[in-house]
Amino acid sequence: MFDRQTPPHIVTLTLLAAVPALSMTIFLPSLPNMTEWFRTSYQLMQLSVPAYLFVNAVLHVVIGPLSDRYGRRTLVLWTITIFLIATIGCMLAPTVELFLLFRMVQSVIAGGLVLSRAIIRDTHPPTQAASMIGYVTMGMALAPMIGPMIGGTLDGLYGWQASFAMLIVLGVLLLVLIVVDCGETATGAYTSLFGQIQAYPELFRSRRFWAYTLASCFASGTFFAYLGGSPFVGTRFFRLTASEVGFYFGMAAFGYMIGNYISGRYSIRFGLNRMMLSGALTCTLGPLGIVLCYLIGVEHPIGFFGFAILIGLGNGQLMPNAMAGMMSVRPQLAGSASGIGGAIMIGGGALLASLVGVLLTDESGPAPLYLTMLASAVMALLIVILLLRLERLSSAPKLF
Repeated sequence: MFDRQTPPHIVTLTLLAAVPALSMTIFLPSLPNMTEWFRTSYQLMQLSVPAYLFVNAVLHVVIGPLSDRYGRRTLVLWTITIFLIATIGCMLAPTVELFLLFRMVQSVIAGGLVLSRAIIRDTHPPTQAASMIGYVTMGMALAPMIGPMIGGTLDGLYGWQASFAMLIVLGVLLLVLIVVDCGETATGAYTSLFGQIQAYPELFRSRRFWAYTLASCFASGTFFAYLGGSPFVGTRFFRLTASEVGFYFGMAAFGYMIGNYISGRYSIRFGLNRMMLSGALTCTLGPLGIVLCYLIGVEHPIGFFGFAILIGLGNGQLMPNAMAGMMSVRPQLAGSASGIGGAIMIGGGALLASLVGVLLTDESGPAPLYLTMLASAVMALLIVILLLRLERLSSAPKLF
């Protein structure tokens, strides 16, 4: 550790992935209070989630190829610096419009997620990469688990701006850590960005790449729909305070952490695709349980947030293996595959979060959120089943 001539330590990679995850969730319990602060509607304030995700998806496409061309270290330093500037803007924004603008710029920290996976893939073969990604994202999952709890508490004590002040402090610490510890790992011969774009058709023609990507898209979409709708459901239908929403919200992230531990522990033994099947099945059980509780009239928040643990648990098993799989289709374009696959995954999640924001009203009840999550999880399961069939029929080398 603390050697710029070597690949970054696993602790550095975990923090590099954790800060983006934290920035996505720490302020969520404050959304109702921020709505009052900016004197706007919840629907407009809730755009801070899908708008962040949409720009995040676009940046995934850009950051991946740039890191293949110019290296991982340079891109990481630039993304953290821009993130810090945007976070200051969020904290000081006088209007909701300026806040949303800075919030979209803040999503540049997505580079941390993309590049942490690409760095792992640079230095590990596929099944070991899945294991490493599992361990890194297991640690990363602590951020969204404790983030809403911390954000809700800070909101109650100091107001919603305190969450963004905390992000500034963590961003500065991460920047210092990257400077002293992150060595360059993309040491192969680089091609131009245009040359990489010319290679995309080969990636896009791969059915395996699309299967890995779409499975991750729909599985994460279940979580992103939960991300966008749970603060509204928690405050309006379960009458929870900001700190209580933060506490309950952490249940899904706890499941995600356990799922990532399972991936790190067993991906090498059972292989990418079997772990994805286990994750897809588990992820589907979560919203299925939520819908059943709703139908039988369970009104306690555990009937919603408790089953969200299974959504996190399933995502924790599926996502690291899907990411490792899509980056293994064309290893020399690992950064590009990570970026493009991540863009599709997050873009799909943003669409679902936007849809939930439109459909959820006091009159609709929580049903639109529950049904959206269930439909997305079922789609992920069907795609994983199709992937297993493709693997059986393909003459390509098996990853398990």
